[in-house]
Amino acid sequence: MTAGLWENWLLPGIWITIQLTLFSAVFAAAVAFGIGIARTSRLWIVRFLTGFYVEIFRGTSALVLMFWLFFVMPLAFGYQLVSMWAAVLALGLTYGAYGSEIVRGAIASVAPAQREAAIALSFTPAQRMRRVILPQAIPEMIPPFNNLLIELLKATALVSAVSVADITFAAQLSRLATGDSLEIYAIILVLYFVLAFVLTRLMRLLERRAKAGIGQAPVKSDKGPLVTRKLSARQESEQSSNIITGGAQ
Repeated sequence: MTAGLWENWLLPGIWITIQLTLFSAVFAAAVAFGIGIARTSRLWIVRFLTGFYVEIFRGTSALVLMFWLFFVMPLAFGYQLVSMWAAVLALGLTYGAYGSEIVRGAIASVAPAQREAAIALSFTPAQRMRRVILPQAIPEMIPPFNNLLIELLKATALVSAVSVADITFAAQLSRLATGDSLEIYAIILVLYFVLAFVLTRLMRLLERRAKAGIGQAPVKSDKGPLVTRKLSARQESEQSSNIITGGAQ
């Protein structure tokens, strides 16, 4: 592996992969929260439409959707997406569908007493969601979101099929230029691992901060790593009151 390959192909490929991951993750998060919250609606038509969206995008291939957006849409509608944004759109729609189930499940896990207390304070549905339910649901979403983010990172390798110059695309060019498959693909495996490791550490830090924000502060365990402190019933009651009264101010 020469310095020229690193400078001209692999390093730009790493930057493209990071951009793809960030843009797709932001778009997927917006889709996940929008669809996930809508799936808790009292209106059956909203639940039906959002459920239909989830089933469609969970049941179709992200790669085929990418092909459709990049190759078919120009022929069908006369509108050509840049390959980068076709990839972001395909990945965001697909992984947003998976993420919406995480959001829906976390919202459903919030104790009914929390909702009842917010209703007793005459909170509107939007206020209940924003000030009471989401602050308690978000810490529960972060661990599965971490797994989904790693899967999204690995799925960015698909974008090389539409000529986006990510790490995988750069590896293919480097292999054709040198004929050395073993060294190149070993380096690519290590690069993906390093990126995934960094993302995991960042998400764990975010999880600790989110749980500390609702009173579940991590404490040191005699057995090793930090663990989340289990609140007593009294502490949980006081925490709920603080969240609600704080939101009412």
